[in-house]
Formats: sequence, C-alpha cells, structure tokens
Amino acid sequence: MSGGQARLPVAVVGGLHADARRAAVEQILRTVPGSVALHHDLTSAVDSAVHRTVRDAGGLLGSGDAPLVNGCACCALREDLVPELLRLAEEGRYRLAVVELWDSVEPQAMAAVIAAAGAPLALTGVATAVDPALVLPYLSNGDDLAGVGLAAAPTDQRTVADTFARQLEYPTVIALGDDDSGGEVADDTDHALLAQLTPGARSVRVDSAGALGAALLAGFDVAAAAARVHPACALLPQSCDEHGVSTFVWRRERPFHPQRLYAALEDLTCAAARSRGRFWLADRPDTLLSWDAAGGALCVESAGPWLAALPDAAWEMVPAERRLAASVAWHPEHGDRCQYLTFTSPGLDRDGLSALLDSCLLTDDEYAAGRARWTQLPHAFDDLLDPVT
Repeated sequence: MSGGQARLPVAVVGGLHADARRAAVEQILRTVPGSVALHHDLTSAVDSAVHRTVRDAGGLLGSGDAPLVNGCACCALREDLVPELLRLAEEGRYRLAVVELWDSVEPQAMAAVIAAAGAPLALTGVATAVDPALVLPYLSNGDDLAGVGLAAAPTDQRTVADTFARQLEYPTVIALGDDDSGGEVADDTDHALLAQLTPGARSVRVDSAGALGAALLAGFDVAAAAARVHPACALLPQSCDEHGVSTFVWRRERPFHPQRLYAALEDLTCAAARSRGRFWLADRPDTLLSWDAAGGALCVESAGPWLAALPDAAWEMVPAERRLAASVAWHPEHGDRCQYLTFTSPGLDRDGLSALLDSCLLTDDEYAAGRARWTQLPHAFDDLLDPVT
C-alpha cells in the first residue's frame, strides 16, 4: 500500500469484559503482520480529555488527547476516530487497523461512523470479546453505567445489562476469552447461554492462532448488521433447550389488551435473563412496539408504523430486509402486525411464560368487538410511550 489512496482494512473490537477485549486485541497484533491498534480511553474524560493511544505488537507507537466535545467523551471519540484512521491509512504501512473500543462504547455506533467515512477505510469486521463465565452476571446487572464509572457521556442513562446485551447482538464475531485466566471457569451452561443469545455470530477463541484476525478481515455489511438488530426485522434467537438454558419463542396474531399486559410487565421482565422482540397493542394498532429487557429492566419503545399501516407508495422507502421479514408471516387481516417475543435464560419456565402472555391477549369477545372498540380501551402504556416532557 502507498499514498493516500491506500485501502486500510479496519476492524472493531469492543466489549465490557475488558480483560477479554485486551487479550483479543493483543492476539490480533501478534498474529496479523502489519496490524496496529487504536484505542480511546474514556476513563478520565469527565475531568479532562479522551486519551488516545496507537500501538502495534512491539508496543506504543504514539499517544495524544482529544478534547471533549460539548463535555461529551463519546462525542470526542467520534470526532477523533476517523481522522486518526485516515492518518494511519496515509502512512501506507499497515495491513489492518484494530479499533479497540472503551468498555461501554457500543460497536454499532462506531461501525456506522467508520463505514460512513468511505475510502480509503474499509470496515472488514466487528467483534465483541467475551468471558463466557461472566455473561449471566453482566446480563443480570441492572446498575447504571454512571454508578459504576462507565458512562460514556453526561446524559448516559444506560445500564450494564442493556449495554452488554447490545454489544453481544450486533457483531458477527464473538471473541471467546481464555477460561484459564484465573477467574471463574465457564461451564456448559455459560456457553449455551452465549450461543443462544448470539445466533448471527461466529464464535472464535481468542487463543486460536490466526483465526480471530482472519475472521475480522472477512468483511462486514453495515446495512445487514443494522437490520439484524432492528426491532422490525431483528434476527431473534430460535427455540432451544440445552445444558439447562432455554430460549422460548412466543408468536401470536391477536393484539394485547393494554391493561392486562401492563399489569404483567414486572413478572415478564424478570422471567428471563434476556428478552426482546416486537409486539402490538389493541389501542395502538398501527404502532410497532419494541420489547427490550435485561437486568430486570424493560424498555418499550415505538419503532414506527407497521408496514400494513403504510400506504403502498411508502413501501419503496422501507429497507428490503424489513419487507422480506414482513412477507414471511403476512396475515390476511393484520398484515405484519404480530406478537413475536423471545425469552432466553437458565431455568426458564416456558409453560408459565406462555400462560401469562396468552392471558394478556384480547379475549374472543374483545377481539370480535373490532378495531373501533379496541382503540377505546384504556391507554395503559401512555406513561411509557408518551412521557410528559
């Protein structure tokens, strides 16, 4: 490679499991000749700036500070990342640039920034490094990131659990940390839980010679990755029961009764280590709602209209992945409106979950009353979906 037109492959490695993440990056630097790692440390950013380091297998190559942007460390990372990558590309000496994300930075946002930069940068892989023994503890951790010193911005209201869940579900590569690192040793249950939570990813051991680097040079489709986690067409786990870990997939056509579902939210949220999907309420029949729960906390949000609620002319503006997902189970009356929720956890009570969810649907008489009556039902989700600001 030479000059400013050199193509520089870029891989992103993230994850809250810092030891596993660092080990993964070091392994790539050792096994991919000509690789370099770029890392922005947000630890002290609240008081000063984001500290940047560049290193290769031999050690530190350079360092510097990126000033905060409007007091936001994550914004500083975004502003500094692409210029630094372009500088590395301009040098023309590197085969691969590894962007090692700070603990709570999510890979989807940074992957989009890199992909949007275009040539000479080429995003070729995204991985989250994981210690399998820590998957359940982190998914069960409802602490706010700010409370444990891991907030990426002053307004960061995420929790450890929901951040970790998104770090797991976006990448195409899961880098498995070394079980012999001196901490808890992962068992079959830990590995089964991780496998069921990441159906769209390839698992690669960090210590497998050259395999991780090769996986991160294989290519990465940003649009497909975004579709894979979008509520309207997300790639959700399939039904499974292995080593004491179960994934329960619940699909129905009728809408939920808003009051009965609202009353059951706490029990449903605590029923599994991780649950997500899409659903519809009888009083909001045109709104696609997303379900996202981890660490005992639930986020319910509007993800826009169902395709069936859009005029035909608007369909061309909808991504092909979503149109395809909708066509797979199109209902003659409801279109793509559906209940599609998945629950993954050790010790899952499938029968109890199914009975509770079914009890929240409209009864035969309520369903027969028709849409005009449905919309007059009490709007129990107004505080969640239409908060007063």
